[in-house]
Amino acid sequence: METDILEMDDVAFSLWGLKPSDSVTFEDLSAHIHPEDRGRVRAAFNAARAELGLYEIDFRIFVADTVRWISARGKGDDTEAAEQTLFGIFLDVSGRKQAEESHELLAGEMSHRVKNLLTIATGLTHISSRGAASAADMARDLTQRLSALGRAHDQVRPIAGSKPSGALLGDLLTILLEPYDEADSSGRVRVSVPRVAIGERSATALALVIHELATNSMKYGALSTPDGRLNLRHSAEEEATFVLRWIETGGPVIVGAPTTGGFGSKLIVRSMKADLGGSIDFDWPTGGVIITLTIDPERLPN
Repeated sequence: METDILEMDDVAFSLWGLKPSDSVTFEDLSAHIHPEDRGRVRAAFNAARAELGLYEIDFRIFVADTVRWISARGKGDDTEAAEQTLFGIFLDVSGRKQAEESHELLAGEMSHRVKNLLTIATGLTHISSRGAASAADMARDLTQRLSALGRAHDQVRPIAGSKPSGALLGDLLTILLEPYDEADSSGRVRVSVPRVAIGERSATALALVIHELATNSMKYGALSTPDGRLNLRHSAEEEATFVLRWIETGGPVIVGAPTTGGFGSKLIVRSMKADLGGSIDFDWPTGGVIITLTIDPERLPN
């Protein structure tokens, strides 16, 4: 503890991605700790020398181009150390940390989807009430819309044990957006895409994106007003990619692009990139929005 020198075995050197050496200082290891964790680890290292009892701290380190999670554990207090030497271990806890992050992401996504479903149900209730002559008509119309949502869910999430089957992109998009259309609106929602097959994984990812866009439109966009229109069409401008354009008109006046993005925005960006090999871009003309969905054509059948 007087020299801050660490003596490590071969496993520890391998864990840190370092070549074996006779001695390593805390500052040598500190250079490999993630900058966001470095101050916290240094404070814990100093505290462990002065406080009696067990210590444990998890932090990230860089090994080549990858990030690894390390757990440092041992017993503190200089006065209890034999010959001024403290003993401890390093554990690789990357797997546990990745699992925790996945669970947190899943929990956040599930919470977001539940909120979306409540928003969708509220919006569909308003849509159904606009053209209903009686409570019975409204109940029937709302039931049909909610049933359409169920069919869309079945389209992308088949019953467990059933044989997976592909779908046509146009059919999928039409089913997904059917609940938001109105019979007396002369084509409030229009879908125009080529006859293309889409696989289960891509269908699930695209359905998530479409539901998110539709939910936002019901909150703030064209689907929030009786005169709003939505046109989802294929754009054949670039041959190397498959491009869909989500075009809203007749909605509330929009002054510039939104300045913040919530969990839903991050979710669709991640889905477009990770699952569909593409991207999403926004343009905000007055009274509407144009959203460009770029998809890797090779991902569609998967």
